[in-house]
Amino acid sequence: MAIVGHLINGQIVTDGDRNQDIYNPSTGEVSKQVALASRTTVEQAISVAQDAYPAWRNTPAIKRARIMFKFKDLLEQHADEICSLIGAEHGKISHDAAGELQRGIENVEYACCAPELLKGEHSKNVAPGIDSWSEFQPLGVVAGITPFNFPAMVPLWMYPMAIVCGNCFILKPSERDPSSTLYIAELLKKAGLPDGVMNVVNGDKEAVDTLLADDRIKAVSFVGSTPIAEYIYSTASANGKRCQALGGAKNHAIVMPDADMDNAVSQLLGAAFGSSGERCMALSVAVAVGEAAADQLVSKMAEAMKTLKIGPCHDSSNDFGPVITKQHQQKVFGYIDSAQEQGASVVVDGRNPDIAGYEDGFYVGGTLIDHVTSQMESYNAEIFGPVLQVVRVNSMQEAMDLIDAHEYGNGTCIFTRDGEAARYFSDHIQVGMVGINIPLPVPVSYHSFGGWKRSLFGDLHAYGPDGVRFYTKRKTITQRWPSAGVREGAQFSMPTMS
Repeated sequence: MAIVGHLINGQIVTDGDRNQDIYNPSTGEVSKQVALASRTTVEQAISVAQDAYPAWRNTPAIKRARIMFKFKDLLEQHADEICSLIGAEHGKISHDAAGELQRGIENVEYACCAPELLKGEHSKNVAPGIDSWSEFQPLGVVAGITPFNFPAMVPLWMYPMAIVCGNCFILKPSERDPSSTLYIAELLKKAGLPDGVMNVVNGDKEAVDTLLADDRIKAVSFVGSTPIAEYIYSTASANGKRCQALGGAKNHAIVMPDADMDNAVSQLLGAAFGSSGERCMALSVAVAVGEAAADQLVSKMAEAMKTLKIGPCHDSSNDFGPVITKQHQQKVFGYIDSAQEQGASVVVDGRNPDIAGYEDGFYVGGTLIDHVTSQMESYNAEIFGPVLQVVRVNSMQEAMDLIDAHEYGNGTCIFTRDGEAARYFSDHIQVGMVGINIPLPVPVSYHSFGGWKRSLFGDLHAYGPDGVRFYTKRKTITQRWPSAGVREGAQFSMPTMS
């Protein structure tokens, strides 16, 4: 059986006998295995990156950017192969995989602007004959730990920017679907990146803990669940590392009585069920303001869901595919069970999807649950599946209070025709990413991505301008060249311009 290895110093390697099965979620079958890196292997990758760092740090930014330009071209040329690998291990339908990859490519495009982004600041004559300037210098060797749900896009949030800023990178992707991530990293080598600058180690907690403990790792980026994000952040910070750790979400959409209900239903359909709901930006709760709006929303949503098509990744006519594992499928079923047991109404039930010929796949059908309350387990948890829950409230303020009270603050949106309501909502809601009639307010590559509350640990968001700040450290230099024959005496008070 094929084994997915590691990319260290430009070479694919495997180590030891610790391997883990990789499944095809569409069929439920084991397709290959992935090597789980030992502590020794991870430390070898760090040593290689450390050795490559001095030369890469001193490579002009324009030369680093040119490699990214070539990398972008290679990603576009090999898009079909990448999307096929994503589908085979994640279960994502080809059109969804293509959208994921394109979002990643846009971050590579932004990284191509490195010469502009790293220019720094300069002030002449801050005092007589004294100039001062700031530079943005790389950190050294940095690491990224990425989730299964976006094996192409999320790593591309991290290492293109880290690398063009002059750092060397160690990537630990999800061991559930590592092949597309490794393939993309090999394309970066083909683009001309020197060996050792970018390394990939597949693994589990042993690999993660090695990265968090090694003092040669200067910063760690993470995307995943909130409990793990909190562990990553606290451990990395305790070990003196810079850290940004993006956690879970429970994204709400307020549906106002004046909303264009047909548009809201159409938008919610894709935002709740796209990618099988395995998105940290998935809209999993619709908060309907008023009974009339709620009844209309549920009725129209149930009717629209009759058209949903679920099936294997290779059929591009499907709207979404399976969830990642059998265990996760059963977990999602459990949340639906608990909602029903606690008094909610399952309007559309996805617990027994009939996928002819793929009975062993890890499928969950689109599910609509009405009369959900904030006390229910299914409301408070991040289900991470194709489940949309409807909560009924009496006012917009009650809806906002509900959202603000939740521990997560990743994304939210409002459907309304009222500009005053939309402005008030966007100004006051305690959530990091807000949409106005936009169900998935994921920032473009030249803005930054991140939530509030327990959806983000750390001060800086992912990619965009915050990505530049995260992967660099500011150094400010102040200099004076005294005129010939002019020497100042000692000054014992704080120098000022008074």
